[in-house]
Amino acid sequence: MRRVAAGYNTGECPIRRRAPEGSTVSRIAAGRPVRTNAYPTSDGRPMAETDLHRLLMIDLLQALEDWFADDPDVYVSGNLLLFYEEGNKRRHVSPDVFIVFGVPKQVRENYLLWEEGRGPSVVIELTSSSTRREDTHKKHALYRDVLRVPEYFQFDPYGDYLTPPFQGYRLVGGQYRPMRLKDGRLRSRQLNLILEPDGKQLRLVDPETGLRLPTRAETRAAAEAAAHEETRR
Repeated sequence: MRRVAAGYNTGECPIRRRAPEGSTVSRIAAGRPVRTNAYPTSDGRPMAETDLHRLLMIDLLQALEDWFADDPDVYVSGNLLLFYEEGNKRRHVSPDVFIVFGVPKQVRENYLLWEEGRGPSVVIELTSSSTRREDTHKKHALYRDVLRVPEYFQFDPYGDYLTPPFQGYRLVGGQYRPMRLKDGRLRSRQLNLILEPDGKQLRLVDPETGLRLPTRAETRAAAEAAAHEETRR
């Protein structure tokens, strides 16, 4: 009998821990073998439509990985096939960025919802010319009605395909209600972070400090600057 994902998300926000320092794939995978199965690992589509979309996706994924690095039960991923109907290899979606709470932090070939028992709490899609209709219609309905993703964000870095170019939806009573922008920003209750467009970038902000989560390039640059300053003393 086929099982689908309905009811896997409750919309509740579990208590989560964050870490100030970065994580690596080796750290995630340490002691945890890659899970293998008979489901595909690729849909034949490119990772991103443009270099900007790809770099933005990587920065978001790495910032979220670092933020939740010390919590073993927060899984951050993106551009990974997520299958939501057991036995049907055609029922899948590949969110640009998604976060699941309550499942082990480990390297996966794909994500089988019926095995994991939990779906994404947050999805971020980086909209482009080729994904506009899918992001605003097909995926919107799938995340709302089947996966029941509590929070869904869309960001168009070029500002050509979405109006406004940054949008967020919160699942309330089985329907997506648009989030209200405040100073151009949106707050994620699930992540307990603020999402803030900055030109063609989408940044994550710690609401407690008001500081942006650094990208790994920014972290390296800060470390190099500190080391250089130390040598001058």
